[in-house]
Amino acid sequence: MSNSDGGKIGHALVEFSLYGIFPEEDISSRRILVQDLAPALSSLAAAKTRLESDIHNINEETAPDVNQWIANAKSLEDDINRTRTWANDIVRRSQAPDVSGKAIQEAEEKVEFLRREAEYNQQVYHALKSIKYVNELLDQVEQARDERRIIDSLHLLEKSWAALDAIPVSKSCRVMKLLDLRAFELKSAVHDVFDRVWDSLIQVDTENGKLAVFQTREDEQMGLADAVVGSKAYKEVDQRMTSFWHRLDEAIVGPRTNIEAQELHKVQTEDSHLTLNGSTDKTITSLFSDLDQVMTYLSERLPEELVYSLSNIMMPDLIPRIVGTWLDTAVPASLKEMDEFQNVTDVVKAFCNRIQTLKFSGFQELQEWVDDAPKVWLSKCRETALDSVRIKLAQGLGQPKEVERVETQTVTRSEGKELVANGVTSSADDDGWGAWDDGETGTKGDTNAKPEANEDDGTDAWGWGDDDGAGGEPGAPTEQPQAETSAEEDPTEAWGWGEEDTTEVVPEEPAAKPTPSSNAQTRKLTLKETYNVSSMPDPVLALVSTVLEDAAFLVGSDGNPMAGVAGGLFSLPTLVLAMFRAVSPYYYTLNAGGNMFLYNDATYLSERLSDLTKNWKTREDLTPRAVTMLRLDNDIKALQSFANRAYASEMSTQKTVIRDLLGGSQNLLQQDGLGTSDLEAQVDNATAHVRALAATWSTILSKSAWSQAVGSLIDTIAAKLIADVMDLAGIGQDEAYNIASLIARITELDDLFLPPDAPKDAVPTTAEYAGNWLRLKYLSEVLQSNLQDVRYLWMESELSLYFTVDEVVELIRLSFVDNARTREVLREIEANPQPLGAR
Repeated sequence: MSNSDGGKIGHALVEFSLYGIFPEEDISSRRILVQDLAPALSSLAAAKTRLESDIHNINEETAPDVNQWIANAKSLEDDINRTRTWANDIVRRSQAPDVSGKAIQEAEEKVEFLRREAEYNQQVYHALKSIKYVNELLDQVEQARDERRIIDSLHLLEKSWAALDAIPVSKSCRVMKLLDLRAFELKSAVHDVFDRVWDSLIQVDTENGKLAVFQTREDEQMGLADAVVGSKAYKEVDQRMTSFWHRLDEAIVGPRTNIEAQELHKVQTEDSHLTLNGSTDKTITSLFSDLDQVMTYLSERLPEELVYSLSNIMMPDLIPRIVGTWLDTAVPASLKEMDEFQNVTDVVKAFCNRIQTLKFSGFQELQEWVDDAPKVWLSKCRETALDSVRIKLAQGLGQPKEVERVETQTVTRSEGKELVANGVTSSADDDGWGAWDDGETGTKGDTNAKPEANEDDGTDAWGWGDDDGAGGEPGAPTEQPQAETSAEEDPTEAWGWGEEDTTEVVPEEPAAKPTPSSNAQTRKLTLKETYNVSSMPDPVLALVSTVLEDAAFLVGSDGNPMAGVAGGLFSLPTLVLAMFRAVSPYYYTLNAGGNMFLYNDATYLSERLSDLTKNWKTREDLTPRAVTMLRLDNDIKALQSFANRAYASEMSTQKTVIRDLLGGSQNLLQQDGLGTSDLEAQVDNATAHVRALAATWSTILSKSAWSQAVGSLIDTIAAKLIADVMDLAGIGQDEAYNIASLIARITELDDLFLPPDAPKDAVPTTAEYAGNWLRLKYLSEVLQSNLQDVRYLWMESELSLYFTVDEVVELIRLSFVDNARTREVLREIEANPQPLGAR
């Protein structure tokens, strides 16, 4: 037999051994020889090797499972053996009991173990039973949901949640997680059904402006009362009412309360629906009538719990809208429309009573508006008055108007001539100043003549004191020129503007002036002077007058519902005037000469208010209480002080500008790199600035005030140049000539104080309003004179009236060489400090 036949026999043996396959007929019937066994054994050996390898791989792959199974089997075997041992021991002890203490303890432990095992099995039983119960409840919930029995579903859900919480199993257990998930899904599904039921019971059509609230629906098993229970179960009452209010506001309430709408629609009830239909007016009565219908509809159809919740959400939104856009605009700003306002308050009060009856709440703001109607009206008056002042100021100063100041004064003849020179005229019924004319050809003597010691300036009776003078007397510049330099630095001193309200600008009594001599001629005259004011004072005065008349009317009308705020109305003019003082400086400064207009306007207001106060106290048509309630004295003083501050601010600003044009803090004559032409240009700029201001102020200020203001500016130039000259270390001949040339340019400002048609020999009145003016002119004379001429000016002329001994000595030392002649003149001047006084 060949090796192939031996291989077939080996293969058949392997197939039969492994798989039980019986060999074919030709193999099974063959006779096996000895030499066939070797190949067969080789095949079996190879098959054995393969099986061992496969078994080894399988063992390696299943080793952990097998080991675990072996361990479990061993544990089970140990438990069985231990249980068998316990059973045998129990049987043995029952046959031959062992009463030792250790045996009893072991027995008790075993009994306790068995008891715990029994309890555990009982707990497992109850847990499984509870799980089954919860599952059955959830099945019932699902059935009730499908049948749209929402309340039953919620009740069953509530029971299932309670039963689920009662199961004595950890929440992390898989079965508990499944039950909890199912309960949550059913809750969401029931909520979806509940939403559809709620929407069918409460329908809001925002596009067509309709609202329908149904108690029940034929196609729904749940009514609105049950829906409230469902909302409570889901804790969504406030949430649903918030959504309901927003949709209701969008559909009906919002369009009806939109005061800016071109056409408003009326609220009507049609077939159980609340709709917007037709048109209505914009009166308060119509508004609250429609709101009454809305509130009545809601109160009748919504359960009380929903009405309460809706009130807390709706009222904080609705009431401020009504008060802010409807009621506040209906408040009148005067007493003329008070009857209509009273009707409004009656309508609002009736509405408050109505919605309180309908069980609504949260309308305290509306109730307070009704109760505080007088205060509301007063606030509207205050707001309107203050706003009118601001609006008027924002419109600009308007067209100026000429006004006249009239005052009766007792004056002397010299004062009368001064007033005539200043443009102040007497009334038509006076004989004029010619009645006192004793043949003098002019109202003024020589400019260099010494004025009378006690001569009074008639303009001071008007409050136009010397702006820079130390004493406010017209004679001060002549009598005490040395005081001008220090006073010039404080331009507000003579006007009484340093300390507010310490000195009045317009003294009421001219008796404060030095009393004329007993033989001086005096007479009473009605003095008149004109100046310009803007268009602002008249509206302010009209507003104050109107407010006071309304206040007086309320004081005399005890039955008027607004009578209680009469006192507040009397205080309103104070606020109006305070608003004017606070806001006006900004608007006035936008115009040329604005501060001077502000000065005139505030002065005019104070005068007119003073007249109003005087006339008020004499009126017979007012009650005594109305007369005493007017208190404008402090406001008048505040206006006067405000006017003074405006004038002082303007003067201070312009003087600073002038000083800056003349070199500022530097010496005008000692600026580095500037030649004579540059200095002349600086002086020309300063004088041009004064002329420009003079032209602007001439159309605003009265003649006397203009003279004082312009004179003060000119005095600033003169004082600056005099101070700079006195600060020089020395003055040469050329430099003296240049300084005199600069002074000549400055003195051209004299033409501002000459009337337009003045003759050539007319004497300007500049020196009356510029205390340093004659000092400047005499300084020019000194700079252009020789030593003998300077001596003459001191000994024979009037230089000593305007310069002190020390100043003249200093000028001589600056201008002349120190020699015997110079020292002789200096000794003579020092020996005669007041040469004119010795005569």
